[in-house]
Amino acid sequence: MPQIIPIKDLKNTADISELVHAAEEPIYITKNGYGDMVIMSVEMYESTMKRLNMYRELELSEREIESGKIKDARQSLGNLREKSEI
Repeated sequence: MPQIIPIKDLKNTADISELVHAAEEPIYITKNGYGDMVIMSVEMYESTMKRLNMYRELELSEREIESGKIKDARQSLGNLREKSEI
């Protein structure tokens, strides 16, 4: 379950830092009872960005396959072997 804290709690920076590093998910900050910000550790941010980049690369690869820009690796290697007489 996500952790939600009010913005006034951000005054205790040392406590917030401990909370962020101990949490396994982002922490939601509310202002006047409404969602305002999300905070997370640098490690979690970097991990999330790597995952998003991987998904982006997979999506691009799938589009290239669907559009026919990609060739089958086995077939391409076979063609190269035939041309090189290996």
